[in-house]
Amino acid sequence: MRRFTPARPGRAGLLGVMAVAAAVLMLGTPAGAAPPQVACDNRTNNTYDKLLECVRLDGVRAHQAAFQAIADANGGNRAAGTSGYDASVDYVIETLEDAGWSVSTHQFDFTVAQPVVQHTPAPAITHPVGGVTGSALGTVTAPVIPIDLALAPPRASTSGCDGAFTEAAVGAPLTAHPTGPDDFAGFPTTTAIALIQRGGCSFALKVANAQTAGADAIILFNQGNVTVPPTDRSSTLTNITAVPPPGSAFTTITLPVVGVSFAAGELLARPGSTATVAVVNDPQTNVLAELEGRNDDNVVMAGAHLDSVPAGPGINDNGSGSAALLEVAEQIAKLKPENTLRFAWWGGEESGLIGSTAYVEDLTEAELDRIALYLNFDMIGSPNYIQMVYDADESTFPAPAGVPIPDGSIAIEDLFESFYTLNDEPYDDSEFSGRSDYQAFIENGIPSGGLFTGAEEQKTAEQAAIWGGTVGAQFDPCYHLVCDTFANNSDHALEMNSDSVAFAVLTYAYSTETVNGVSGKKVPGKFTIPVPAGPEGTFE
Repeated sequence: MRRFTPARPGRAGLLGVMAVAAAVLMLGTPAGAAPPQVACDNRTNNTYDKLLECVRLDGVRAHQAAFQAIADANGGNRAAGTSGYDASVDYVIETLEDAGWSVSTHQFDFTVAQPVVQHTPAPAITHPVGGVTGSALGTVTAPVIPIDLALAPPRASTSGCDGAFTEAAVGAPLTAHPTGPDDFAGFPTTTAIALIQRGGCSFALKVANAQTAGADAIILFNQGNVTVPPTDRSSTLTNITAVPPPGSAFTTITLPVVGVSFAAGELLARPGSTATVAVVNDPQTNVLAELEGRNDDNVVMAGAHLDSVPAGPGINDNGSGSAALLEVAEQIAKLKPENTLRFAWWGGEESGLIGSTAYVEDLTEAELDRIALYLNFDMIGSPNYIQMVYDADESTFPAPAGVPIPDGSIAIEDLFESFYTLNDEPYDDSEFSGRSDYQAFIENGIPSGGLFTGAEEQKTAEQAAIWGGTVGAQFDPCYHLVCDTFANNSDHALEMNSDSVAFAVLTYAYSTETVNGVSGKKVPGKFTIPVPAGPEGTFE
């Protein structure tokens, strides 16, 4: 069922957020920085020169400052299912409505794991949990059954790996394994919760074996092995997936699954333990904004995920893409485009691309056919950056097995590369992996492309010689950490990529002929797009 609604009115707290954001921005910009040009607010930015003049770093940073202020006021993060995410949604809606866009929201199901309550042995204990992508909804109160645990050092666990299914390697399809060893031999036929330790095989295999053995709920807990830092031994499992890989003999999880810390697992493993496991639905929101074109049957989409991880405010991941898209939306709002523009701010990306996937699944075939292309902007201001474009032509990275590259995607890659070439900016390839919100689009044959400045990968000496920065450090040293704050940023990368977003959006607002063959009009003005100079090849 489609669930699209007009945007709800914003909350009264927006003015307070903006005031804090302005203060943060003043601290983060040089004294005497030029104010936004009044002309940009009153003119139609219908040429490359006009639009790029008005898409300003200060504007992008102001939106990031607002996201930081929202996180500060809401427990330090903007993760889906939290008040910080709700406030981020309100901020985006109000910003877009003030700019004159037609704004709607799309609601999607979002599973939220509730804390595990251990009832016995007494006294009762409440254990914090992490969500598990792929979990079904449900609430189960029952005895806890430990499965082949290794609680004593070195904790070499293969808990739950032996059962009805097996895998050739982690990430490989699950295949039937009916005659091998079985960690679940003698598992109760009455209602019971399987307690399974991390290690030895994928979470998907552990869950498949437990469900097939008759478990009614599953608690996964960290391995606690001595080869990792002590902090990891007691940390809660977060951002993990139990979804079976494509081609698996086991396909559907039908029971609630949660993750807890190693310390919680030790307590839950005590003889006679009973507990309550609950996973509930907490519907979340995508924000969609549209600027109708003369050809409303040729829709140009661009998107960025709005949610952070629970660990921090997510100002680069992905306040950078979200803020750049907001700035472009404001500066292009008076355009009368040839093709309809539709921008999206996705929820639940950090939990498994949930918001964008649900949106695409809710579209009819006719609605999918109207989408000419999709542009994705996820982490475009990493402080130890290199400039990267999704490698649709596979000149550096062959796409992973099963990842489609729709016709027209190479033309999108070429356009971004041409922008870098125009600005004498070196660039390289990023694997066309589908590991962000463009996945659902490419799986439906929609040409896609995007930009990326790097996450946990370490910068090489060759890359530092080209882009500067620190050899051996991560492209984003604060990736998925509490320090992904307003200070976690490269002004140069963010400014260049915000302009690149604007450049691509304006190009396709006028014509998508190079991508899908639908002719439109030339962008006004005398302007020649150069042939791409080619990637630097630092990953070859």
